[in-house]
Amino acid sequence: MEEKAKNAVKTFEDLAQAVADSGRPYDAGRIEKAYEMAAAAHAGQTRLSGESYVSHPVAVACLVVDLGLDTDSVVAALLHDSVEDTETTAEDVKAAFGPDVALLVDGVTKLGRIKFSSVEEQQAENLRKMLLAMSKDVRVMLIKLCDRLHNMRTGDGWPEQKRRDKALETMEVYAPIAHRLGMSNVKEELEDRSLQYLDPVGYEEITSFLAQNGGADSFISGIADRIKERLAENGMDKCTIKKRIKSVYGIYRKMYMQNRTFEEIYDVYAVRIILDTVGECYNALGVIHDMYHPIPSRFKDYISTPKPNMYQSLHTTVIGHEGIPFEVQIRTWEMDQTAEYGVAAHWKYKAGVSTKDKLDDRIAWVRQLLESQRESEDAGDLLRDIKSELLPEEVFAFTPKGDVINLPAGATVIDFAYAIHSAVGNRMVGAKVNSRIVPIDHKVVTGEIIEIITGPKDKGPSRDWLNLVATSEAKNKIRNWFKK
Repeated sequence: MEEKAKNAVKTFEDLAQAVADSGRPYDAGRIEKAYEMAAAAHAGQTRLSGESYVSHPVAVACLVVDLGLDTDSVVAALLHDSVEDTETTAEDVKAAFGPDVALLVDGVTKLGRIKFSSVEEQQAENLRKMLLAMSKDVRVMLIKLCDRLHNMRTGDGWPEQKRRDKALETMEVYAPIAHRLGMSNVKEELEDRSLQYLDPVGYEEITSFLAQNGGADSFISGIADRIKERLAENGMDKCTIKKRIKSVYGIYRKMYMQNRTFEEIYDVYAVRIILDTVGECYNALGVIHDMYHPIPSRFKDYISTPKPNMYQSLHTTVIGHEGIPFEVQIRTWEMDQTAEYGVAAHWKYKAGVSTKDKLDDRIAWVRQLLESQRESEDAGDLLRDIKSELLPEEVFAFTPKGDVINLPAGATVIDFAYAIHSAVGNRMVGAKVNSRIVPIDHKVVTGEIIEIITGPKDKGPSRDWLNLVATSEAKNKIRNWFKK
């Protein structure tokens, strides 16, 4: 039901309702005026799915409202494709809605023109342009993320190659940016949608696992009820408890990249406890550890040591009375708002992020990164620095047949070979990346097409490979060869 609602064609009535339901001081008349301009500009245009084109900017505007951004952002979302795809000009937008909206529309339009390339110099320059746009006004990137999210929700009508290209770009660029901006909900959905296009078989396998374990919902509901009761007994009766299931891609990473079974993933199911103060968070942690047996290695204190994207929470994994492990996340309301909406909390929750200084703190890393690279002419340096800040800790590459191989960042073509099959790894004598011979220690980059060159059956690996591989799977298979 929720999935259908997300993918439903949005109308202006839906947007008007979202604006009214938000309870925020939006200028409804200005938003309606922007819709009328967008509808006139896109008149007669349709999407690949066959629906009216204006439904796309309306849907993007609805997502912008959900993030809690301001009226100018909603107006810019409605007009974000008008200057690029219609006869409407930037001057038309400026005359109707002022310079601020015109700048937002221009920024989103320019981001849309950036086409990502596998060429290092071009990729570095494109990422630099994105960061520059973000540093000028982070709302540009937030609108663009909403644009990409709606496109990924409705990408079934794209040709297969376009779906794959968009999914790769989303996984490699947009999802990490959402993560770095602290927008966990957007990041997780972008990853899940991308995975659905990149590896539909793997995606279906995970969703089937979750469907087959439907009884876990009653399990986690029972735990939530017991925790709420115990916290109330300890003076924390105003707490809110949410149930959470790990994202499909989060499960996929652990199953396929860390070689775990579904049962070996401890944080598929989680309970989130939201309290008023930091002191209550630590008190609640003590209550949880008194109720359930904690796994010491799984405790993380992100309250005292926040993540780079400002995420804060206590994480602990405990064993339930049924012998099933589950994760407990404990945080304050402000931390929860920041975790869900990231920098957008500046607009959505004035109590959460109430000053411009705090917003500037959240995106200071963008300006620092650009400043440090201002005088550098080495595209490789810039690309490495940006990726260390933005891109995820894993890479996707393809076999010549189009199969997806997922590896941790830093993995080499040897890891790739063993990820296909131990026999392929053991017989490997070389590799081609995008049809070119590469050294055997070549590190895999997302989007590469890798062909493993094999020799005789009894060829066998080299012991030196143990110093080159990054995955435990490859190391174990190499060691097993020498145990024969």
